[in-house]
Amino acid sequence: MPGFKMFESASHNFCAGPAGLPKAVLERAQAEMLDWQGLGASVMEISHRSAEYQALAKKTEADFRELLNIGDSHAVLFLHGGATQQFSNIPMTLLSHSNLDAEYLLNGVWSEKAVAEAKRFGKVNSIDIVRQNDKGQYYVSDLTDCQRSDDPIYTHFTPNETIEGFRISGVPKTNGAVIADLSSSILSEVINIDDYDLIYAGAQKNIGPAGMTVVIIKKSLFKKMNFDSSPQTFNYQLQAEKESMLNTPATYSWYLASLVFEWLKEQGGVAQMEAKAIEKSGLLYNLIDSDGFYLNPIANDHRSRMNVRFALHDESLNDLFLSEAKKANLIGLKGHRSIGGMRASIYNAVSVGAVKVLVSFMEQFKARHG
Repeated sequence: MPGFKMFESASHNFCAGPAGLPKAVLERAQAEMLDWQGLGASVMEISHRSAEYQALAKKTEADFRELLNIGDSHAVLFLHGGATQQFSNIPMTLLSHSNLDAEYLLNGVWSEKAVAEAKRFGKVNSIDIVRQNDKGQYYVSDLTDCQRSDDPIYTHFTPNETIEGFRISGVPKTNGAVIADLSSSILSEVINIDDYDLIYAGAQKNIGPAGMTVVIIKKSLFKKMNFDSSPQTFNYQLQAEKESMLNTPATYSWYLASLVFEWLKEQGGVAQMEAKAIEKSGLLYNLIDSDGFYLNPIANDHRSRMNVRFALHDESLNDLFLSEAKKANLIGLKGHRSIGGMRASIYNAVSVGAVKVLVSFMEQFKARHG
């Protein structure tokens, strides 16, 4: 297969998701669009049962396992739908038949959506873990001041909240299974897979285009799951047995994910992505904290490395900021409608150079309007 070529876009994309893909991946996909592997057809036009596509699927999983050091103890699934579908799938199979409760740690909109869905299937202990310090900054509790469940069927948490810009470092201690929504942080930092019983991640931030969700699940967890009343496509064990091809998978999304995984390996893997995430977020937070023109309400140690939230001290400048940013070919900076302000999502595909361009623009905007 051909290697990746470097391609520079006129715009720098800071969208929160669907988010930008590596430009080298897009160019590779463009080159292979009409003729994949000499077949005279696009990869999206051939059977997922063909020898060529089966080889692609196996290589994709192998590359993903290598990137995250996933051993045989865990199954890897490439499933239809977004992470929101897993908000239902997880409690449907684990909680609905259990006398135990499920423990959900709440630190933002997406964890709240997950708990709202879980309550439809059983008893839930929802724990608000956001606190405010004496400086007025928000941070995430270390759980020592929380009413924890003694013996939950599982503990669910969202290590990176894209809207509020929170980051949770580490894994909560629990007597239940550990389940994490890593949609916006997967492949951006080194993790120990053995610490997790189930990880799920929508593809549209660090993996590929929307339409596919990756699930990493400890095989021993299958024994605690009840699949009797769930649709077959929600049956994790059956999906594992069928190698994520119980029905026709999202073949093009799978293909693009395979290119992203190859690209990540060429870049030096997850450890290199973590180093770049620290560098990129540091550049932005250093500017935001410099003099009060830009504001971030999160305590330093709890700030997201993927989604840098900020506000202008004078909100009347918001529209002008976005308008001038667009003219400077900086897109996707408008904050989520629920909290307003600005947000720069700096997933793996966003280069250090792109962040430096954004920082330079922000400095110039401050000089003109401060």
